[in-house]
Amino acid sequence: MTARLDPGLVVFAASVALEHEPVPAEQVVAGEPTTGHLVLDEGGPVTIGVWEMSVGAMSDVEADEVFVVLAGDATVEFTGGPGHDTGLDSIELQAGSIVRLVDGMETVWTVREPLRKVYLA
Repeated sequence: MTARLDPGLVVFAASVALEHEPVPAEQVVAGEPTTGHLVLDEGGPVTIGVWEMSVGAMSDVEADEVFVVLAGDATVEFTGGPGHDTGLDSIELQAGSIVRLVDGMETVWTVREPLRKVYLA
């Protein structure tokens, strides 16, 4: 079933309940991080959702997306893949940060306070 946002529907992305699952062992860098997400709209050219990560660190390979951080404190290290040649080794995330990642970018997310974002992929 395709998720679709109804016109005029309000979703409180900062507080919507998300079911968390442990990060797969091969992605865990430190701690016992978990992630949760909720797809709000998909089926068109863009998927919109809410994603959250608990305290800890994990590696990931990114999809092409833009996101806005709603809450939390984290560092994202760029470790390889497309876009790694930007000259940035890492970025700091906090509420209000807006970031674009590209498909295949290799990252390590270190979360110090639970991180919640709204993404468009």
